[in-house]
Amino acid sequence: MTAAECAKYLSSHDRYLLITHKNPDGDTVMSAAALCRALRRKNKKAYIFPNPQITSKMLPEVEKTFPPKSFKPGCVVAVDLAAENLFPEGFSGRVDLCIDHHPTNSLYAGQTLVKEGSSSCGEVVMEVIRAFAGNITKTEASLLYIALTTDTGAFQYANVNPDSYLAAAELLKLGADHPSVMYRYFRESSHARLHLEGLIYSGLHYYYDGRLVIAPVTQQMMRESGATEDDCDDLAGLSGRAEKVLMNITIRELEDGTSKISVRTAPGISSIAVCEVFGGGGHFMAAGCSIDADPARAEQLLLDVIESLKSFEKAE
Repeated sequence: MTAAECAKYLSSHDRYLLITHKNPDGDTVMSAAALCRALRRKNKKAYIFPNPQITSKMLPEVEKTFPPKSFKPGCVVAVDLAAENLFPEGFSGRVDLCIDHHPTNSLYAGQTLVKEGSSSCGEVVMEVIRAFAGNITKTEASLLYIALTTDTGAFQYANVNPDSYLAAAELLKLGADHPSVMYRYFRESSHARLHLEGLIYSGLHYYYDGRLVIAPVTQQMMRESGATEDDCDDLAGLSGRAEKVLMNITIRELEDGTSKISVRTAPGISSIAVCEVFGGGGHFMAAGCSIDADPARAEQLLLDVIESLKSFEKAE
């Protein structure tokens, strides 16, 4: 679908339930929040599925849009959700429309709008709202600005392109609250988060002469630092700050004993190639997956895959 076709689809349906992906980030939550508001101001009934993993930092933007228990959706829309294995806890059933920017989208929805060149789903939703509602409100602009900046790491990540800056400029002209977004999402950190970062930095594992760095984040580290889910935004980017690094991997141990994997790479090295082995996906230089193993075992499995793929030989 194009953005115009998506807008036409939204105009012809009603009783929307918007879903965000598991382990939700700012892009999926704020893109859904902006779209929900746009649907409502065009007299559509719209709610956001109460994803139990939405953190307290993001919750104020969406908690008033959770549906009543009696609500029966007429159209389910997935936002920034590339595959069915990323459905949020508690959700099951069909998805009628997916709005996304991941090249690995599995096309599970009845209708799909995927713009692979966009650095965030917020940019895609921005086009859809403009086509559907004719304009973007100040509140929607701030929500989309959060989506854009969190998915680009405040324009630090390799997914940034000229359209990222053009979108940011337009959102700022529309009234997006840049100072508040930057402080809340990129400058303010809890004491527990700072403690956790210290533990992560002191426990980095280097391979291939420092070109690969792996950052285990164990449950013991979480307990020692006093960190909660609210303190775990964007851990994937921390280890990539080390000099000479071409690939950095964060292995986060979850409470059920499995490991959440986030892979980031330099241009020319595929993150997807590593994560697809374990059923994951994402972007060429930023991908993720889950491994049913503790961090130590997951690290060895990842090293075996990287060796078999000859990832660093291809980069030379």
